[in-house]
Amino acid sequence: MTRYRLLGISGSLRKGATNRKLLHEAARLFGEADYTEADLRLPLYDADIEASDGIPDDVQALADRIAGADAVMISTPEYNKSISGVLKNALDWVSRTKGNPWRDTPLAIMSAADGRAGGERAQFALRLCLVAFRPRLVPGPEVMIAHSRSAFDDDGQLGDERAIRNLTQLMQGLRVEIGRTGD
Repeated sequence: MTRYRLLGISGSLRKGATNRKLLHEAARLFGEADYTEADLRLPLYDADIEASDGIPDDVQALADRIAGADAVMISTPEYNKSISGVLKNALDWVSRTKGNPWRDTPLAIMSAADGRAGGERAQFALRLCLVAFRPRLVPGPEVMIAHSRSAFDDDGQLGDERAIRNLTQLMQGLRVEIGRTGD
């Protein structure tokens, strides 16, 4: 059995963020994989910084992790009906690196938000941001965890059977998409 390299990207910086919990649940349900989580504590994108200093090392490291992953998962909160600033900033910075690391990368997106829609608008906004990068986005099922503060138990596991079923199916779809790359 192939052991895949799976990269998780949380759109929230908080240590106890429900989007981070959702990524860990997704990695658990994905099965055997070397899972790592990206760090989005990057400088704000500034073309003057890029022009004078080039791509920051931590941005290049993120781009290299994306390019080196067999698959990527992004979990986004919903901030004011869109994705978080840190996630948008990371996407903007990575777009400035050489070689488009997103191109043809199997990608699953999900969201956790405390509202009743579970980040539906954030997922829509994220899909729009990703179009130019041309990843191989797993179309569904959509995983949107509503009322996310109460959706996970003390061990960080989802309690809702429907959410677990959808997340399991999304991870199965991600495995299928990896298989299409010839790995």
